[in-house]
Order: sequence, then structure tokens, then C-alpha cells
Amino acid sequence: MTSGPVGVALVGAGKISGEYLRNLSSFPDLRVLGVADLDAARAAEVAREWGVPVGGDVDTVLALPEVEIVVNLTVPAAHADVAITALRAGKHVYGEKPLALTPEEGREVLSEAVVRGLRVGSAPDTFLGAGLQSAARALAAGVIGTPVAATAVMQNAGPESWHPNPEFLYQRGAGPLFDIGPYYLTALASMLGPVAKVAATARQARPRRVIGSGPRGGTEFTVEVPTHVMALIDFVGGPSASSTFSFDSSAGVTMIQILGTEGTLSLPDPNTFSGPLRVRAADDEDWRELPVEGATAGRGIGLLDMARALRADLPHRATGLLGLHVLEAMTAIIESAERGEFRRIETDAPLPEPLPAGWDPRAATV
Repeated sequence: MTSGPVGVALVGAGKISGEYLRNLSSFPDLRVLGVADLDAARAAEVAREWGVPVGGDVDTVLALPEVEIVVNLTVPAAHADVAITALRAGKHVYGEKPLALTPEEGREVLSEAVVRGLRVGSAPDTFLGAGLQSAARALAAGVIGTPVAATAVMQNAGPESWHPNPEFLYQRGAGPLFDIGPYYLTALASMLGPVAKVAATARQARPRRVIGSGPRGGTEFTVEVPTHVMALIDFVGGPSASSTFSFDSSAGVTMIQILGTEGTLSLPDPNTFSGPLRVRAADDEDWRELPVEGATAGRGIGLLDMARALRADLPHRATGLLGLHVLEAMTAIIESAERGEFRRIETDAPLPEPLPAGWDPRAATV
């Protein structure tokens, strides 16, 4: 069995690559060996900035024999093609969410991996952070009794006020549901189990938006997707959830609450890795904070868990199957809004094993 740090390379040198590079370069169990992009010059610049040995086009980086896992940070429309290309080059793949544009494409990615004996991982990995792992432990310990229902809300004015190139966030495969929804739906599925069926409504507030910052500030662009989505979600194990995902609110709201037979659990923002985590029992006068313990290192801990699992020949947690399940649920939400009917979910995603106590991203283990 191979030992030592796992070699990784990034495909996609956009805005989020800096956050990944900052974190991945601090994990001793990983070695970042390459950065690739359609704009090879930009990839080379990012590689130089972070001290990565190789920066260039995709073929150059995929040809590096020491690269074992490709981190797919391309735009959603390219996720499946890049993943399949990397798998055919003999590399495991860990991709940003969503896994693909459609469940059909997602299944193609997973099938390619099975044929080649390779792994697929999928963001978001925030459910492995200290906040949501502590919430999962609290649920398992019966802090609120038996979970009955959940409420999930993400509302803001949209990313165009701060993102210099926000158009792709309003194209197919993005919008509030596909861009932010994975954090919420993955958090819920990792605690309440797989989704059985959904029903939804969806609206688009306006067909065009304006970039609010950066060198292209004032530029108009077209909106292709719904910008306000409301969904009812039934889980196989019995609980249900109501959810709202919106880029149409002037008042920012971020929350998940899980209601149980003996109390309510208020979860941290699922797009973060820490707390606070609060509980309120029926006889409590106010919320009580619960301890938050675990990893707070940020994006990339799912990739790190995958790399460690690869070395130990164990299952990893932020799996492509979980990514496919969430993708199918989101696709079904849009279909339900269009057809006015409940839509059933075909895929299954077993509850991920909790991270071991004391799991430390910055301690060498392989």
C-alpha cells in the first residue's frame, strides 16, 4: 500500500481556488503539485503565488504521475466533463458542488469511477466541520428526543454585490438552490438520513441583474434560473423539513432548526465549519449553547478525509454518492416547482460515519 502524503492538483484557478490552496497547503498529509485552468497563464500565476510546482493547462497537470486526486473547481457546467477526463487519466476526483449539472451526468461520473476502481468525493464538506459534527453528536445523544421536523432558510440579496464575475451563479447549475442549497441539504441528509420525496414552488424576481463591484461594476447580465425556491422535504426515516433558498431578500437570514419530541436544536450556518450550536428544551426559558468540538480548518477537510481514507483503504465521508443524492433532490425540487407535484428520489445515501474524536487536519497521519 502506498504511504506518505497524497499528491493533489487543482483544475480551475478561479476565486475559490485561493481558499482551497490556503487550506490544502497547511495539511501535511497532502502535497499540492499542480494548478490547471483553461487560461493556462492564470493557472501558472496562481501556482507561482502559492508555491505550487506546476501551473498550466489541464493535460499538463493530469500527466503528472505523482498526482493521485484531482480537485475539480471548475464552473458547474464543466464539473462532469472534467471529472470524467480526470478519471480516465487514472486520477481520483474530489469536486466542488454540485457533482454535475444533472443526476444523469452525476451517474456517469460515478459509473466511470466504478469501472476504473477510483474514488469520487464531492463538496460541500462543511458537514464535517466542528459545528455540524457536534450537532450530529447531540442528535445521536437524544438531546432533543426523536427528530420530527426541520426548518432551513437561506435568504440574501444575491452575490452580484460582491462577486466580480457573478454571471455563472445565475446560470443552470447554480442559483440559490444549486449554489447554496447543497450546504443545507447535505447537512440535513447527514443527520436525518436520505430524502424520500419533495414538493416545491419557485420564482424569478427579475430577468436581469447588475454587477455591483469590481472592474465590471454596472454591467448587466441575464438570469437563467429561479431566484426564490421553497421546498417541502420528506426523509425516508420519517422527519420532514421546510426550506427556502432565495437571492431576492434585502434582509439576510441563515438558519437551520431541527425540532424534536423533547426540544429544538439550532444549528450553525451550514456554510461554515464552527458554531454556535444551541438547544432549547420545552421547559427552558431561553436557548442554551452546546459545546462545539472538531475541525474548523475550512474547505478541503472532505478532500483530506478522502486522502487519509485512500491511504488506509477505508471509506471516505464526503462521497460522490452523497453528492449525487443531494443533486437529485435539488433537481427534483425544480421539477416539482415546474410540474406542481411531489417528486420521489431514487438514490440512497447512508448516513456518513462521524469523524473520530480528536481528528486533526494539521497532524500528519499517513
